[in-house]
Amino acid sequence: MWSFDLPTSAGADSQGAHFAWGSTLAVSESSALAYEHRDPDVRLMLQVRDDDAGAFEELVLRYQDRLVGVLDHLVGSRELAEDLAQEVFLRVYRARHSYKPQAKFATWLFTIANNVASNARRSAARRREVNLDARASGPLGARPFEQLVAAASGQMPARQLAHAEMRDIVRAALETLNERQRMAVLLNKFEGMSYADIAATMELTPMAIKSLLTRARVNLRVVLEPYLQRGELPAAETG
Repeated sequence: MWSFDLPTSAGADSQGAHFAWGSTLAVSESSALAYEHRDPDVRLMLQVRDDDAGAFEELVLRYQDRLVGVLDHLVGSRELAEDLAQEVFLRVYRARHSYKPQAKFATWLFTIANNVASNARRSAARRREVNLDARASGPLGARPFEQLVAAASGQMPARQLAHAEMRDIVRAALETLNERQRMAVLLNKFEGMSYADIAATMELTPMAIKSLLTRARVNLRVVLEPYLQRGELPAAETG
């Protein structure tokens, strides 16, 4: 587990952890209580709000691998993803005293991660290369790569694929998507998020997310069909 030099009070960086929740996402006290009741991670974050360092460590343990995985997919560098994940957790901690349960904890966390990744992409001159981790990512269970191929293409390869080969296929296919489509696919297929939660994370409407995922599935089908039919790996777009 990472070692954090945790600040003792909320600072200017706390803005980065709650900027997505404006007046349109204001919730009643009853709604906040509902999130607290349904989501054990919200309850942990409320303990963090009360300066419970152990609760914060538990949240880091629960989310660090998933967070690094998604960030790695987005910025194309495992080392950078680990640095950005630490920044995300530090923003969460610095914003703890102003925290109010306005969504599932994972939705709030990945909202911060999406914006941190966007800032990193804007500052990076090089083209991103997505590196998918070899293990299953997120809460969807085993073989998420195969699930993504099947969902996009409506079929599975005729032969059983090695995990590394499937990883390479999915990596190449995801590289052909634009940034918003890629983020929506990652959150939907690898994190198991609903349209509503993805919409909150990406600051879009659920209808817009549905449209993004529909276009992403069409695009993935186009690039995956040559592989499924002839064994040809999809090529990432250039420029």
